Amino acid sequence: MTQQDLNRQAVQDAISRMKDQPGALLPILHGIQDSIGHIPEDAVPVIADALNLSRAEVHGVITFYHYFRQTPPGRHTVQICQAESCQAMGSEKLTEHAKQHLGIDFHETTGDQEFSLEPVFCLGNCACSPAVMIDDNVYGRVTPDRLEQLLNNARKASQ
Repeated sequence: MTQQDLNRQAVQDAISRMKDQPGALLPILHGIQDSIGHIPEDAVPVIADALNLSRAEVHGVITFYHYFRQTPPGRHTVQICQAESCQAMGSEKLTEHAKQHLGIDFHETTGDQEFSLEPVFCLGNCACSPAVMIDDNVYGRVTPDRLEQLLNNARKASQ
């Protein structure tokens, strides 16, 4: 079975499980993304037909919420806190450094599929601002140099 077949099956499974719930669109989208990591473009008409919605309505919800991805994520997700405490301690500078170092913007993935960069609005680590989360690990007092070290460690761990 190809990856595309597996993706189609994941879309159908999410729709089948949740289509009869009130407000089913968001749970279906979450189910698909939780299963395959993103919402494939070819899922939009399938979801729209199942819920009797227009493709534009489904696409509008996907693009409105930054949580939903339309492309596969990288092997590692890097989230940089953008909340006030982290901003006060330099997260804007850290964010610009990360974008330059990785060569991508928020909601993008590096060409080698290694890293996706996402904003986050509070990691609950305010006393150690600025905070970064790489995959499931939260780091505090992250400087541009430390971020590069963390990224290099993540890259090495996936080789």
